[in-house]
Amino acid sequence: MNDKKYLKWYNKVGYGSGDIAGNVVYALLSVFVMIYLTDTAGLNAGVIGTLMMLARIFDGLSDIFFGTLIDKTRTRMGRARPWMLWAFFGCAAMIVAIFAIPASLGDNAKYAWFFITYTLLNAGFYTANNIAYSTLTALITKNSAERVQMGSIRFIFAFSTSLLIQTITVKGIEFLGGGAQGWRAIAIIYALIGLAANTLSVMSVRELPASELEDRSDGEEGEGADKPTARESARLLLSNQYYLIILVVFILTQVFTATLNMGIYFMTYILKNANLLGAFAWAINIPLIAGLVFTPAIVSRFGQMRGVTVTGYAIAVVGRLGVVLAGYLGSVPLMLAFTALASIGMSPLQGTLNALIAEASEYTYLRSGRRIDGIMFSCTSLGVKVGGGVGTAMAGWLLAASGYVAKAAVQPASTISMLYFMYLWIPAIANAIILILLWRLDVEGANARLRAELASDAEA
Repeated sequence: MNDKKYLKWYNKVGYGSGDIAGNVVYALLSVFVMIYLTDTAGLNAGVIGTLMMLARIFDGLSDIFFGTLIDKTRTRMGRARPWMLWAFFGCAAMIVAIFAIPASLGDNAKYAWFFITYTLLNAGFYTANNIAYSTLTALITKNSAERVQMGSIRFIFAFSTSLLIQTITVKGIEFLGGGAQGWRAIAIIYALIGLAANTLSVMSVRELPASELEDRSDGEEGEGADKPTARESARLLLSNQYYLIILVVFILTQVFTATLNMGIYFMTYILKNANLLGAFAWAINIPLIAGLVFTPAIVSRFGQMRGVTVTGYAIAVVGRLGVVLAGYLGSVPLMLAFTALASIGMSPLQGTLNALIAEASEYTYLRSGRRIDGIMFSCTSLGVKVGGGVGTAMAGWLLAASGYVAKAAVQPASTISMLYFMYLWIPAIANAIILILLWRLDVEGANARLRAELASDAEA
């Protein structure tokens, strides 16, 4: 472990504020886009789900593309910071466009408008911004403890932003005129906030020089100056078992989030109070934020991230099963309590994910002497988009298949049953699979063994 300190407190906080920008886009899109499209734009949930899945085909191609570009970029600002800065202007424009579909368009034109703007946002601008932002974890410090701190601070901002958006958006839309006008106005406000936060984050940090990043434990510089080709990068990536585990974890966490974001339907048609979305947002995000505050100290106390994340997710699985039981009992207080318990358990993983990716990137470097940080961190964007796309599309398909009727006072019994399955069971199943994967994610131990081997070889 590198004990040298690279960052001041304001660098860490400034970096973390970048997730305000990411989440004014992500939270608004993931929580509210489906109900905006079905109940305001008048579109079919099943068709929307299909379009989202088609958009993910383009997304899958763009992640490796932008990761490779970042690895090859050389500017005065560094490798990742320019992409993070300029890509968000496109994110801001597209999030407004998605929530400003002209009412005068026919249905086919509305579907085309959504598909084009949604694809440009996810496959282009958000991908470039998010991969660059995540890659900075490996480019501005080599200190593992600082990376964990950055991850915790980052996700404190992320969940705080998500909490605020879920709490105030419904009332904000009403205050701004309601209907299409309210959606458009709220999207513009969030886009401007995101632009300011993203710019602040970019300007708060500096990337380390390449000579320092490419210093290996065996005293050799490695082959960092000779950048691998796209084919070689892909080979290195796919041969890293820890990258693949983290990628699947990312996908499952996004499926979890996407189906949980169908909560607005669950609150409206089962609990009969759409404003309960805010209460559940608090039950999810406040424990997450509290857990993130203590995650760096807990990881430092136990020495490794793996044990902390596995224990945390065991608690999360128990919590989500409690939510299932309370949901069928119809007890909102119990649902909120078990939701909070599950969120506490999930917080250590959220705080250490970026540090774990950095460890996975280090694993490739220690084995091959090749540094592919940008393409390695593409798993954050790829996992978010594939998982979010699959989860949201699946939710749309299941909702349409259940016979959902937009704005109906009473939904069919098949829709009510489906909402129970989507909001209660799918998140619990996703958490259980993540727990199994985390048990196998011993990248820290693998890196320790590789460093010992390199040191031994150097002495010999």
